[in-house]
Amino acid sequence: MDIEILVKLTARAWALNILACLDAGTPGRQAPLLAATGASRTAFAQSLSHLIELKLLERNPGHGHPLRPEFRLTPEGIRIAAIAGRIVGAGSRDEDAALLRRTWTVPILVACQRPRYFGEIRADLSPITDRALSLSLKQLQAHRWLDRHTDTEQHPPRPRYHAANAGQVIGRALAAVG
Repeated sequence: MDIEILVKLTARAWALNILACLDAGTPGRQAPLLAATGASRTAFAQSLSHLIELKLLERNPGHGHPLRPEFRLTPEGIRIAAIAGRIVGAGSRDEDAALLRRTWTVPILVACQRPRYFGEIRADLSPITDRALSLSLKQLQAHRWLDRHTDTEQHPPRPRYHAANAGQVIGRALAAVG
């Protein structure tokens, strides 16, 4: 999966969860998906619309009521939903799920499958701001999904970041197909 597509996909908090639920067999109607994800109605609706815009979901023609439509995965959506299922499965605890819903978590973990400097990560994730990257790196370190090692041999010393623990599993889920 292209990192640019990944950044677009994770721009909405519940997009990965919706895809993972559909991959796990949850019916493609709003009520079952809403119950399975635990999202608020507003955030859920925004994420659902986002997935339709990305052409990963579509209305199932001939099924559902006009006010309660049924959705299905597109062929590309099927492929990405399987990946989303592996990602969401790696973050099974509640605090893991909250971190996975943050915009930059998954793209950073994919970028850090090998040790990377701050500038290298920022270059890979070009729309990210320095502040957003810095805050995300700190959160991932605190959660132990990212290791930070400072290279004291260089002048000035420079930290390098590398995915660890569940962060490695999540990053590999995408690196294997990208």
